[in-house]
Amino acid sequence: MTSPAERYAAAKIRAAEAKTLLYSFRQEISFELDGFQIEACRELESGRGVLVAAPTGAGKTVVGEFAVYLALQRDGKCFYTTPIKALSNQKFQEFSEKYGPERVGLLTGDTSINPEAEIVVMTTEVLRNMLYADSDTLRGLSFVVMDEVHYLADKFRGAVWEEVIIHLPDSVQVVSLSATVSNAEEFGGWLDAVRGDTAIIVSEHRPIPLFQHVMVGGRIVDLFAEEVSFDEAGTEQRREALTVNPELLRIARHDRATTLTRSGRGGSSRRDREEFRASRGGKAHGGAGRGKGDRRFNNRDGSGTWDGSKSRDGAGKRDSSSKWETTEEAPRFNVSRPHMIRALEAAGLLPAIVFIFSRKGCDAAVSQCVRSGLKLTNDAESREIAAIVDDAAKDLNPSDLDVLGFWSWRDGLINGFAAHHAGMLPVFKEVVEKLFAEGYVRAVFATETLALGVNMPARSVVLEKLVKFNGEEHVQISPGEYTQLTGRAGRRGIDVEGHGVVLWQPGTDPAAVAGLASKRTYPLNSSFRPTYNMSLNLTAQFGRERGRGILESSFAQFQADRSVVGLARKVRGREESLAGYAESMKCHLGDFSEYAKLRRELSQAEKDASSSERRMRRGAAAASLEGISRGDVLLAKGPRGVTRCVVLETSRSLRDPSPTILTEDGKIKRLNPLELDSPVVVHERLRIPNHFTGRTPRERRDLASSLRNLLQDKRPPKHFSRAFSYEGSDRIEAEITRLRKELRHHPCHGCSDREEHARWADRWWSLRKETDQLKAQIGGRTNTIAKIYDRVCAVLNHYGYLKLDEEMASIADGSHARYSSAGQVPESGTDLADPALDAAGIDGSALISQAGQRLRRIYGERDMLTSLVLESGVMENLDPEELAAFITTLVFQAKREERMLDVKLPSPGIHDAWDVAVREWSELTDLEEEHHLPQTAAPELGLVWPMFHWARGKDLGDAIKGTDLAAGDFVRWAKQVIDSLDQLAKVQGISPKFAKNCRRAVDLVRRGVVIHIGLGEVD
Repeated sequence: MTSPAERYAAAKIRAAEAKTLLYSFRQEISFELDGFQIEACRELESGRGVLVAAPTGAGKTVVGEFAVYLALQRDGKCFYTTPIKALSNQKFQEFSEKYGPERVGLLTGDTSINPEAEIVVMTTEVLRNMLYADSDTLRGLSFVVMDEVHYLADKFRGAVWEEVIIHLPDSVQVVSLSATVSNAEEFGGWLDAVRGDTAIIVSEHRPIPLFQHVMVGGRIVDLFAEEVSFDEAGTEQRREALTVNPELLRIARHDRATTLTRSGRGGSSRRDREEFRASRGGKAHGGAGRGKGDRRFNNRDGSGTWDGSKSRDGAGKRDSSSKWETTEEAPRFNVSRPHMIRALEAAGLLPAIVFIFSRKGCDAAVSQCVRSGLKLTNDAESREIAAIVDDAAKDLNPSDLDVLGFWSWRDGLINGFAAHHAGMLPVFKEVVEKLFAEGYVRAVFATETLALGVNMPARSVVLEKLVKFNGEEHVQISPGEYTQLTGRAGRRGIDVEGHGVVLWQPGTDPAAVAGLASKRTYPLNSSFRPTYNMSLNLTAQFGRERGRGILESSFAQFQADRSVVGLARKVRGREESLAGYAESMKCHLGDFSEYAKLRRELSQAEKDASSSERRMRRGAAAASLEGISRGDVLLAKGPRGVTRCVVLETSRSLRDPSPTILTEDGKIKRLNPLELDSPVVVHERLRIPNHFTGRTPRERRDLASSLRNLLQDKRPPKHFSRAFSYEGSDRIEAEITRLRKELRHHPCHGCSDREEHARWADRWWSLRKETDQLKAQIGGRTNTIAKIYDRVCAVLNHYGYLKLDEEMASIADGSHARYSSAGQVPESGTDLADPALDAAGIDGSALISQAGQRLRRIYGERDMLTSLVLESGVMENLDPEELAAFITTLVFQAKREERMLDVKLPSPGIHDAWDVAVREWSELTDLEEEHHLPQTAAPELGLVWPMFHWARGKDLGDAIKGTDLAAGDFVRWAKQVIDSLDQLAKVQGISPKFAKNCRRAVDLVRRGVVIHIGLGEVD
């Protein structure tokens, strides 16, 4: 019982809280807030910025919604930013329903609705562009919510988040919402440094407990031997005590032994076989046994435990006292996708999201389930689904439905399952999301993009594999990715438990899975680096010196500076060890450090002799590639043998002579001289059809067959490489002989303890190199971002976009006074010393040319290349259809090696523009290499023909016929083409004709499925 004083104090607190806006906000919502939500909202109302880091599904977006509420109550304005358009559409709908459509706006790359509203939802790039343009829309802004702020680690787009955080006015309160990261304090410290007073609220608690399992042959086996949830597995004390389920370890041993038996390399032991049979309820030596992991979920009415009869409505609660059936089925570890869904349904674990890191895999899973006769809906539900699907597609062109895969998609939905990935039409994904949220769809096969913010929680999440393709290679998923994906399991207010299930694959290591499920170290690392556009905008607005200072305030530099402290500590420790090593290697016969140096020089000379021969061989191989032409049949010898191929296209690059080839087995790739041991031999010639593009499997198969037939008729010699000698080999041999002689005559050579001294000398040298590398890292991490900025400015200076200090010395004193402020064009009639220059930095350290001013409004991965092509004037000669097709070369990013394959282009005008783009790209990348900058991506041809057909009015099927493009991909790239054309149309200083053609090209592309209005969009 509390005392009167305590009750009085509590009453005073309640009375004070009743006067707050947080109290009013809580009265309007239908659920109680968690502790971390209340803490974050209080800090926000007090005027502080907040960083909220919490697991997926914990409800951190409530804090962002409170920021919206505060802005409205205080007659301010709030921007809610997201990383993807789908999430923007979702939040736009939520806020419109809550506050009314007249108070909510939406801004994405291709959509603008009510931009001057009090609440504006937008993608982060839109806000960045507004900041650089000093848009009037920013006036009255009081709050910015940055949802999924951990996206700043993305190497392609992450820098945008830092740009926004750095450039927002000081008066704006920033609400940063992040998934759980292990360095939230570090990130919060940076926010505090650049944004002012920022509260850091971290919660690792999931409101719905998450349990981890492995599905083995249709059986769902607990991952850990103990009953442990996500929260418990992540604590340091519990993590050390966790043990992997012994049953999974026995299965892994049996799996490995079976694999070895099949490959003829051995088999399982009698003990392993007995343990395995015993764990599955069979008889083993010494009697019957039952393993904890041998759990087949029962369908028990009234038990409330994994009840299959309640799989559509039950909460999926597990009773640890329930019994488990044992089975005598054969040791079959893999499981088909339909069988997997049936097992989840029987266990009461639907609805489920099955993550498959492949679009084709997702579509194939739906097809397999349809063919198997799997049905997760009743007749009434199927009719309701059909009505919703048909209504969503009623405005689509009937001729496009087949190429969109509409009918197979519809069949899957009617039966209660669907795919969800970026290759689908946006409206199709929205339908899936709607039906899943409403309980009609109970299994979704998705790629990892679904885990990014889209609100689709499920009872369980299944990971089909723990390996994904990251765009360059297949890699294991990280603990952070595992947590993000499985975080979708467990629906708040519906489920009492969520479940993460890993599908057993050959070679699965249960200990590695347990490590992913229990590890909580996934730091947020900056991907920030200055781009050409960013550097010009900084220079125009703040001048070079202040611009450098702003870049030094980036999170990337913040992290680099913090790491220097630890590196310096390591250097001091190594210097002490070096002194001890030097003492231990002393020799009474002479200077052993001198003797050790001779040994190193001799070893290095011998290595150099070998590498010089390899280098000369590769140089000769590269030279031999310069004389080849299209249709040459080559014999190319490398470490793995002889490659027999035909040349499809010679290289346009002066730096890289790698031709595009087709091998005997029909694969198109680049022939890299670094992979050759000797010059290539032109064996024969093969005629390549003029219409050959290499984009279809049939074309590649037919040409490969012709190549094999030619090689069969005219067999090449088995040994075609002659003896190889290279210039300078005699000099290197003489140097090696000299060093050997000096070594033998050194006093220390005769020391009886020579090898003991040598071991200490080797340790000293190894530690010396490590110490020097650490010192170099310290030097390299000081002013890292500013140094990159300086190198970017040097490239801009080379092209005349920026005039730096040394070139301005010739400009008359006082000329800077003619500029009113940074980034502004001088008043008309001003007599400039250099008429090409029209803006100055505040500190007078740089001037920006008219071309530079145009580049300030061009955003994208190839911003500089786009600007160079624009300045060349070649696009002025293109009509709108040609312009839409050509712009794809500066926007599209291909995924396959065919990217540089030369094809016949739709018109001479596009061909001329392409030649200019390739030439400018080649010169630009040479310059970037010289200045140690990341190289601009090459222009791409893969979307030229589809976009040309589309701009000329063809149906979607005809436009993408003969390509690997999915319908959803075409729509996504088309919207980026629209965005790029829209940027160019608004660039100052371009001709009226070109601006008109850009706008006309936008109209030609913006039609049909490209602008189809989805369920959550407004026209």
